[in-house]
Amino acid sequence: MGYEFDFAPVFANFDQLIEGALITIQLTVGAIVFGTLIAVPCAIGKTAGPRYVVWPINAYIEIIRNTPFLIQIFFIYFALPGLGLRFNPNTAALIALSVNVGAYATEIVRAGIESIGKGQIEAGIALGLKPIQIFRYVVFKPAMRTIYPAMTSQFIYLMLTSSVVSAISATDLAAAGNNIQSQTFAAFEVYLVITGIYLVLSLGFSALFSLIQRLAFTYPTTR
Repeated sequence: MGYEFDFAPVFANFDQLIEGALITIQLTVGAIVFGTLIAVPCAIGKTAGPRYVVWPINAYIEIIRNTPFLIQIFFIYFALPGLGLRFNPNTAALIALSVNVGAYATEIVRAGIESIGKGQIEAGIALGLKPIQIFRYVVFKPAMRTIYPAMTSQFIYLMLTSSVVSAISATDLAAAGNNIQSQTFAAFEVYLVITGIYLVLSLGFSALFSLIQRLAFTYPTTR
């Protein structure tokens, strides 16, 4: 091939990649939190709410799931200022990621809630549990145990999708890589290193989610 690899320019600017990776982590964690806060009420509303609640939730889900994420983030960052709503790039990225993952997570949580049999709920009523106790112990926790793998897979995909936010100048890992590449022209080396960092982040999130699953959803064994 005759190509001489030169990673020196990349490692000379490695601090920018670290800063970008930290922003990516912050955006991902923030979107997981806010997306879940969106998804749980929407899932409950879709499964148990009246029609005037179900319809807007369905509309929200269909709009988000059937439009490109890039267009969604452009709408928030470029279109909403026309209505007087202006956000800096990182805030717009967080809002877009949260709204996006919220729609997908709503359907996952809904499926988990609907997987709980009516017999289990009736058993909770027969035991004299209050409605909030029935929801917490009989419905929500077993449902979360069922959907946890799907939710965490969606969250890891969210982290990878966050690379798109560099299109609005958000200062994430992809943006840092683009800046270094434009300064050094070491495209192969830069994007190879970025690929490795995203892989490390994915494996790190996966390990963290596995630990949380063992701590939260594994029943203690007794002898």
